[in-house]
Amino acid sequence: MTENQGPGPSAEELQALQAAEEVKADPSLDEVEPAAIEVPEGEAEREEPFEKLAAQARRLSPERARTIVEALLFLSEKPLTIEEVRQSTGLEPVRIRKALDEISGTFREGVSGIVLHEVAGGWQLRTAPDASDHARRFLRVKPQRLTRAALETLAIVAYRQPVTRPEVEDIRGVDSGAVMKALLERKLLKILGKKEEPGRPIIYGTTREFLEFFALKDLASLPTLREFHELSEEHREIVEKEAPPEVASLQGLVAELTDPNLRAALEKGREEGDAALAELEQAIDRADSSTRTVRSILDPEPPPPEGAGEEGTP
Repeated sequence: MTENQGPGPSAEELQALQAAEEVKADPSLDEVEPAAIEVPEGEAEREEPFEKLAAQARRLSPERARTIVEALLFLSEKPLTIEEVRQSTGLEPVRIRKALDEISGTFREGVSGIVLHEVAGGWQLRTAPDASDHARRFLRVKPQRLTRAALETLAIVAYRQPVTRPEVEDIRGVDSGAVMKALLERKLLKILGKKEEPGRPIIYGTTREFLEFFALKDLASLPTLREFHELSEEHREIVEKEAPPEVASLQGLVAELTDPNLRAALEKGREEGDAALAELEQAIDRADSSTRTVRSILDPEPPPPEGAGEEGTP
């Protein structure tokens, strides 16, 4: 039994190969220089001025504007911002947003195999999650997975940026130089500058590619500690099961990898609050005692009648 090598060349590819072989077989073409078949750059059609493009865009119908924006989304390999669409089409931002809303209604999860996501400050057509396995098999690519060390480092930088390497290592408890170098090469981390302190250590932050990798609109889309802890155990299992492996692992590390000093600060704040409340209660008791003393001075109680407390008094 032979191993399956995948689909063979198509009919068009076979025709192109056959034509190339025929050209090579014609000896009369060996001495002929190929002719220039493309229009010279100076004679090519010039790009219209933006003002003219904008004037034409104002006359476009909403349906036509939507199809143009949809075509640009299909062509773009990166998330497309509203400004990039405006520069290419001349459409006003309000019309672009309306077109994006309509397109997102058509390409949405559970309905279409292509989903429009708002990612890294832009918009991008992506494969629906339920079709990702088939897409990877067709493209013959392996799923991109990060090691736990990489996820830990990314989570620390994402939640605490700008952050230095010693601060990352202080939280992780291990040397993180090799991991951070690999993340820099993958463009998931970037250098933001140097910290103004002795030694001027380099400070790091996440990149736009980081947002694209985890399908995040912006850093505010990261789950907060409170959101994670408010999830019940059942819901947490559902999130980690249905979310992409990288996102699920990142969410599972939120409580573990956030700054431990923050938790200590919260505990200290709670203790200080309890102490302040106790002092307030003591102050209220002292105030009540003072009020009673002042009242007894200003409004003394009348003395009891003579002989009222003696036994045998008729």
